[in-house]
Amino acid sequence: MGAAQPGGDTGTAYERLAMLHSPTDRASAAAAELRARMDFVPLDQADAVIAVGGDGFMLDTLHDMLEAQRVLPVFGLNLGTVGFLMNRYRASGDLAARIARAKPLAVSPLRMEAVTQAGETEVSCAINEVSLLRETRQTAKLEISVNDRVRIPELAGDGALLATPVGSTAYNLSANGPILPLDSHLLALTAISPFRPRRWPGAILPDTSRVTFRVREPAKRPVAVVADQKEVRDVAEVRVEIARELEMTLLFDPGHALDERILAEQFVQ
Repeated sequence: MGAAQPGGDTGTAYERLAMLHSPTDRASAAAAELRARMDFVPLDQADAVIAVGGDGFMLDTLHDMLEAQRVLPVFGLNLGTVGFLMNRYRASGDLAARIARAKPLAVSPLRMEAVTQAGETEVSCAINEVSLLRETRQTAKLEISVNDRVRIPELAGDGALLATPVGSTAYNLSANGPILPLDSHLLALTAISPFRPRRWPGAILPDTSRVTFRVREPAKRPVAVVADQKEVRDVAEVRVEIARELEMTLLFDPGHALDERILAEQFVQ
């Protein structure tokens, strides 16, 4: 197997590739086929990773690397449903050559610090979004500050979320939030089923912003926060900002990069 060169100008060779796959039958069969065609190394010896599965598996892979504090470039192959973060799976062809031509995309996660009503602090990262959600039938009431200045004294509704450009087409879009181009250096602050102010359209913020959510009447109106898949219940305050030191690299086939998909999504009828 020859060395794979990234599609950017870094000049780094991806000579040692590891492969991870989701446990589904389709992904497992594809992984077996790839092992018959290529040589792979263990993850701790790799220069880059091939992730075979869907978007959820890609997020799991990235989170596992963040937790292990060894973040490698990842080339995803879609054997899931949507595959927004993935490349098309092909049963034939030179995968090493595809990786050599791949376009690198740098993304940074959100860092969430959540303080519970009991005074405990939980820290987690989110690649897509951080969401605050009501836990009961009671409407959630949130005070929202940006860079330590209160912008909304009280948002009443099901909750609110802060999304990265990568996550702007996920839960954020379903909540009627804006789609953000990947090179925009912006974050989407979006209300979830707002009751008051009912017509608040949300906000688009520079990605240098620090956003703080404070839960009003937390005993009566308990709120949970979710950073991608990790949930913390009964929160009192949540602080969110970009973790630039945790930058990750996704690799995409030319013409199928995520920035093009985000642009195309805005014209779907």
